[in-house]
Amino acid sequence: MPSGSCFCGNIKVEYSGEPAMTALCHCADCRKIGGANYSNNIVVPVANFKILSGKPKEISKTADSGKSITSSFCGDCGTTLWRHGDAFGGVDGMRIIKAGILDDVNVINSIKPGAELFAPGRVSWVPAVEGAGQVDAMPPS
Repeated sequence: MPSGSCFCGNIKVEYSGEPAMTALCHCADCRKIGGANYSNNIVVPVANFKILSGKPKEISKTADSGKSITSSFCGDCGTTLWRHGDAFGGVDGMRIIKAGILDDVNVINSIKPGAELFAPGRVSWVPAVEGAGQVDAMPPS
């Protein structure tokens, strides 16, 4: 099973099964929460997601859509590990894992993004992922 952790290693997680979706996100929230130009996300059902160690802190806010979004992060090192909430297509039964936390780069290499969300927000010098759907916003549930 793919596993990952925060920068300091205090929080460890894993998931099983195939992702329900893989996507890059170019929204302002993902840029800010990750400190990068976009986020690389692996979406899995909550039943396939497990916290192996540690207890994350959470911060919730209302997204531009008016729906709730919660980010889970390490209170020691600050790494955002996953997000959830009804802002993600109206489905709170999913965990949106930040791909960069995975320990095995081969897993990341094997999971090509199937979509780019908020594609109009992509910075001009980052090319579109070949074959990935280009979506203007969050897809509806």
